[in-house]
Amino acid sequence: MNLRRQILPPGWYPHSAEKVRRFLEPRFIESGFPKQGSSDAIAVIAPHAGWYYSGRIAAQALRALKTGADTVIVIGGHLPAGTPPLFAEEDGVVTPLGNLEIDREFRDRLWKELGGKPDRYYDNTVEVMLPMVKFYFPQSRLIWLRLGAEIQSYAVGKTIAAIGASLERRFVLIGSTDLTHYGLNYDFAPRGMGWEALEWMKTVNDAAFIRAVMSGDEGETFRRAETDRSSCSIGAVLACMGYAHALAASDAALLSYGTSVDSADASFEGAAQGRVALGGGSSEEDVSPGADKVPDSFVGYAAMSWYPGEEAGG
Repeated sequence: MNLRRQILPPGWYPHSAEKVRRFLEPRFIESGFPKQGSSDAIAVIAPHAGWYYSGRIAAQALRALKTGADTVIVIGGHLPAGTPPLFAEEDGVVTPLGNLEIDREFRDRLWKELGGKPDRYYDNTVEVMLPMVKFYFPQSRLIWLRLGAEIQSYAVGKTIAAIGASLERRFVLIGSTDLTHYGLNYDFAPRGMGWEALEWMKTVNDAAFIRAVMSGDEGETFRRAETDRSSCSIGAVLACMGYAHALAASDAALLSYGTSVDSADASFEGAAQGRVALGGGSSEEDVSPGADKVPDSFVGYAAMSWYPGEEAGG
């Protein structure tokens, strides 16, 4: 089997099966997370900053998905408008918990319909999700897809729905995006620095994007992402919206929100690597939970979900 190897270093997620399980076991998830298998979301948005910063929020999103999927489609981004859809061309991908087989029939149908190209680039938006996919969906196959930052990605979600139905697949979508990237690292600081800037990012900039997604208005969602710089991988979000709308799904629900300042997870083994590698702040000290100082750069994260509507099938 032709396998896509792990590229990201351990600072992004644990590279041993034991450490992955230790992080994701329910007793390590704070109260308020849905019990695995208790929810029936058909699509979710999850952050991809790395497990030290956003792993618990990402896990909350994946735990909300309905179980028993034949195929899990992870849609990433970090691509400019005009980039063709990028697919993993391999037969499977390596994770610390074992290999995930690619659903080649489904992928090839999408690839042909969408005019796809092979994804041969270094990127975190899909890979960082894969150990969680293998943990929560150990028998499922995978489609690795990345989409550009353009409104046309909304139609990709509807194409996924149509082809999946024609193949009689049971599948779920994960749209991988972080929200506002604020500060010196990202050349974006319209409200200066410090606590007031962090509060503005949370209650104004990210909040406006989240409201747009929850409203179901793909045009407003795209506009907010572009003008407010509040989503780094808007194509993934739009595809999930298109898929949800094709299935007459409910409006999106917000499961959780946090930032690299308040969501950093000291229980993550390899936390020091995570702080340095992922860029949530200027030093290990100032990105620690409860720090008195606001770092010079920070990022917002959200877990959101869509649920079947009256006309949607299983």
